Amino acid sequence: MAIKISNLALAPDTDPYDKKQLANLLRLSPEQICSVHIMKRSIDARHKPQIRVVYTLLVHLDGAEQKVAERLQSPQISYLSPSPSLPLVSGTRPLPSRPVVVGTGPAGLFCAYLLAQQGYRPIVLERGEPVEQRSRSVQSFWESGKLNPRSNVQFGEGGAGTFSDGKLTTRIHDPLCRDVLDTFRRHGAPEEILYEAKPHIGTDILKTVVKNMRNAILSWGGEVHFEHQLTDIHTDSGGLDGISVNGQPHPCRLLVLAIGHSARDTFHMLLERGAAMQAKAFAIGARIEHPQELINAAQYGDAALAKLLKNATYHLTYHQGDRACYSFCMCPGGSVVASASEEGMLVTNGMSEYARDRENANSALVVSVTPEDFPSASPLAGIAFQQQWERLAFQAGGGNYRAPVQRVEDFLQKKPSADLGRVAPSYLPGVTPAGLDTCLPPYVTESMRGALRSFDRKLKGFALPDALLTGVETRTSSPVRLLRGEDFQAVGIPGIYPAGEGSGYAGGIVSAAVDGLKIARKIIATYATKD
Repeated sequence: MAIKISNLALAPDTDPYDKKQLANLLRLSPEQICSVHIMKRSIDARHKPQIRVVYTLLVHLDGAEQKVAERLQSPQISYLSPSPSLPLVSGTRPLPSRPVVVGTGPAGLFCAYLLAQQGYRPIVLERGEPVEQRSRSVQSFWESGKLNPRSNVQFGEGGAGTFSDGKLTTRIHDPLCRDVLDTFRRHGAPEEILYEAKPHIGTDILKTVVKNMRNAILSWGGEVHFEHQLTDIHTDSGGLDGISVNGQPHPCRLLVLAIGHSARDTFHMLLERGAAMQAKAFAIGARIEHPQELINAAQYGDAALAKLLKNATYHLTYHQGDRACYSFCMCPGGSVVASASEEGMLVTNGMSEYARDRENANSALVVSVTPEDFPSASPLAGIAFQQQWERLAFQAGGGNYRAPVQRVEDFLQKKPSADLGRVAPSYLPGVTPAGLDTCLPPYVTESMRGALRSFDRKLKGFALPDALLTGVETRTSSPVRLLRGEDFQAVGIPGIYPAGEGSGYAGGIVSAAVDGLKIARKIIATYATKD
């Protein structure tokens, strides 16, 4: 298939496609090399400012790749044989009804995509708007403070990830991850997501990608209905008998719940209908903004290297007792965005477009919380916990979804900010200097203070006095897990398949998409398509 060259460390301005350089390494003539493809690319910044870009390359020759690799006997060079594909065989049981997929975030979108591709004609329900109208609703909210509770940063085509960054990093090692990346690429994502160590699509491009995937679902006989909210499930026979959509009954015996982590009303309905669920841990905190140039200098040793390497990222972790404080969803060259989905509550998130070329870097600075921190033993106690701090943040910002912000120096000194410094806030509809101790638990703010001092030792300038904290971030992951069995069906309610991050089985775009694919594959392996 190809020769694989691993751990090829090059200067940032060196061309990895240089056939003469590769031919010397392989002891061949350049004419024997047919093509070169990047399999992986990462940055080694351990020895600043001598930065190296580390590649894994696939080199195709005019023949005898395996013999060349064996002749060289180098641990850096190997022969890569074709990878076996995962089988996909339809089952034989009669399909009880057309599958209904609720939600168009990564889990729902990829589940519906595979079902449609294989002829199962899914019906997709999304409470929010299609991405074109959704983008206008979100922009209007950011400019005016007028929230559309049904279609916003949390709800609408593409899910919450559409208005973040399209980050595709994941900690899971599943062969389906490659299918996810390939599917994104085929529908408009940049080629580099296939090999970058920290791939991202960017909000601007991701909008087009999800629209293209929707059109593919429609072309294969699926249906996609926007502003259609699941409002009830019917389980008189002990399994799923039907559902209600916008209050109207709808036949359904096979339901995929990819509802996302913010569908609080749906979680309440499911609990009332006897769905098995439990509260789960997540994290809360605030967004922190720095000048991107400061992050570039700290990570590369020379801010000018960003022109060759792109704007720098970071990932930092700190432990204080049993709690972890860590950076999350880091957005280089991005913005802090208003992400509320309920009236009178304030939530932040981070977003970057593909170019990642804005002035500030931002990341969530969040602290782990567990069900022991929640106000009751209810499975939905985590939701009540989130709402408590979101209301207080709304009040601290002064209303109209203005966010409370605090300079890092003031935060460390435990005094509210009266004004801002040289870091201009990117958050819209606007900010109010305040103190974040009024809208976060004391154990969270104390852990954040310890983390700021620790991170400043690891990444010079992280505790910059004028760096800006914007509160609050509470939607890092779902506060609820819908319990399911090994067959992916909800415990006690056959016919319902909880999916993705909202149901507690994923932690990001790729892992949620993989979970959706696994559920689609389970349905396909069980049921035959209808003629």
